[in-house]
Amino acid sequence: MLNSKQRNFLRSLAHHEPDIIHIGKEGITPNIVVQTKDALKARELVKGKVQQNSLEEVKEVAESLATSTSAEIVCVIGNKFVLYKHNHTKPIIELPKSKGK
Repeated sequence: MLNSKQRNFLRSLAHHEPDIIHIGKEGITPNIVVQTKDALKARELVKGKVQQNSLEEVKEVAESLATSTSAEIVCVIGNKFVLYKHNHTKPIIELPKSKGK
């Protein structure tokens, strides 16, 4: 589970990243899920966009992809979403530590 400091950090990293996942009128297909899993494994942070011709809402798409790929939703803004999944074998992104109480 990500805390707010980690979410803000990931959001700032994702700001400069291109949209890798594009959801169109067909919605979430098995190929999109495989593509998202591969991208998360390689990059840990994936930015996606829901096209205007899609019948699904952005939040629904993000939640569906997050559950099918075991990722976490970083943010949903407008027609874009950001997903994060930590790669335990080859970590790329080092998250800020949460303060222990």
